[in-house]
Amino acid sequence: MSKLSRAVASPRVVNIEDLRPLARRRLPRAVFDYLDGGADGEVTLAENCNAFKEVTFRPHQAVTVPACDLRTRVLGFDLSFPAMLAPVGYSRIMHPGGEVVAARAAGAAGTAYILSTISGHSMEDVRAASSGPVFYQLYLVGGREAAEGSIARARVAGFSALVATIDTSIAGQRERDIRNGIKELLGGSLWAKVPFLPQVLSRPAWLIRFLLDGGIPALPNVIIPGKGPMPLIDVAAALAQANVTWQDLRWIRECWPGPLVVKGVLTGDDARRAVDAGAAAVVVSNHGGRQLDCVSATLRALPEVVAAVNGRAEVLMDGGIRRGSDIVKAICLGASAVLCGRAYAYGLSAAGEAGVTRAIEILRSGVERTLKLLGCASISALDSSYVSVPRSWDNS
Repeated sequence: MSKLSRAVASPRVVNIEDLRPLARRRLPRAVFDYLDGGADGEVTLAENCNAFKEVTFRPHQAVTVPACDLRTRVLGFDLSFPAMLAPVGYSRIMHPGGEVVAARAAGAAGTAYILSTISGHSMEDVRAASSGPVFYQLYLVGGREAAEGSIARARVAGFSALVATIDTSIAGQRERDIRNGIKELLGGSLWAKVPFLPQVLSRPAWLIRFLLDGGIPALPNVIIPGKGPMPLIDVAAALAQANVTWQDLRWIRECWPGPLVVKGVLTGDDARRAVDAGAAAVVVSNHGGRQLDCVSATLRALPEVVAAVNGRAEVLMDGGIRRGSDIVKAICLGASAVLCGRAYAYGLSAAGEAGVTRAIEILRSGVERTLKLLGCASISALDSSYVSVPRSWDNS
């Protein structure tokens, strides 16, 4: 066992929350708070997790379940358990291996990885690293011409699905990022960086790895015609000019021959529109509480979306997943699978690939243990009879 593997092994790391302080100790405050924080008062960030506490289990007792079948299918792809790794931007700043090692860990665990447009590694390298399905999450930063180039590259590289994010008309106000000066630290002005440098210098091991990795990377998957890769510092401004509309989704559907996933749905109306635009799946998501604050927790929004889709497309969900029991609750309420972001990003920041692997192990074992305690032999057998939901969740 390597030193990093020991650092995240039991009993030091028993659950996902145990990975969080390890990540905090290894990262500069600006980078950790970018990963950990949310928009405005972080109400939705907290509610994404709190919603799981409101759903209680109804186990079938006096049932022996010697083995559980955790397998599921998403968009026709076999997964070892119903959780995929969500797109996490700036992953290479959290750890030099970034998206490559996260994809490799996902593939080794038999599940899917979703690569963010805001990636420091090329999509070809990420796709080659994984033995499992890899999806590409698309922002329209750089305009349609740049997006067309990314879509074509993703198709040639062998990506299995395209994930279009629709909740980033502008970047949400993440107050921790403003206080920590992440814009200034990523920018080109040395003088603007000076007030924020002590937090970087306080993490010399991270700083050495960061500098040896080449410093601030460009975005190798966003190629601006005539200019080359988009600088990482241009992302926030570019998002404000890259809102995905329903017309854009139809255009994307024409450009991409494989399954299209629409991420950022919180209402039944938008879910139906996404399916009408050609989505094979929708992701119930509020961007991890990082965009519009005070929207519904995703678990609360899930039943409405499932009812609206009515079997015409698959329904996935992200936001607040920290335990295997959270995953089981989402499946009981109609999700085909969930996307986990912060859960594995804490592991990536704490110990690279070993940390991602440990995060997946924790979630997988939690799913299996929960099924056995529920008296349920398989993921496919889960339904709403295994949970109780507060009456206050009924929007009707």
